[in-house]
Amino acid sequence: MVSKDQAIGGVICLVCVVVAVLYIIGLFGYEQLVKPWLNLGATLDVRIWLIGIPVLVGFVAILAIGAWIGWTMATTPPPKPIEEITTEMEEKKEEVKSDVETAADTMTEEKKPPEKKKK
Repeated sequence: MVSKDQAIGGVICLVCVVVAVLYIIGLFGYEQLVKPWLNLGATLDVRIWLIGIPVLVGFVAILAIGAWIGWTMATTPPPKPIEEITTEMEEKKEEVKSDVETAADTMTEEKKPPEKKKK
């Protein structure tokens, strides 16, 4: 049995192959195969549209990607300078070190046995 993802992948592959074959037939076999069947007349040349539409879609897609990159760069805040990052890291190390020292001091105090009173 085929999983859902594999079935979707198979359908996508089949659709792409069918569209590619129809595109090639429309582009190179228009005069012999398609024109007698459709009878669209001399005013409409399908081959120009078969080239023009994918070029337009690709061009707009590239411009959309460029606009998205520009928008992301324009709205992203600049990174912190390296000096600030290193000082923050040093401060955190000092805090952790002091926390470890205080924890160690409290543990040693708790482990000491209570002193006995002399009479």
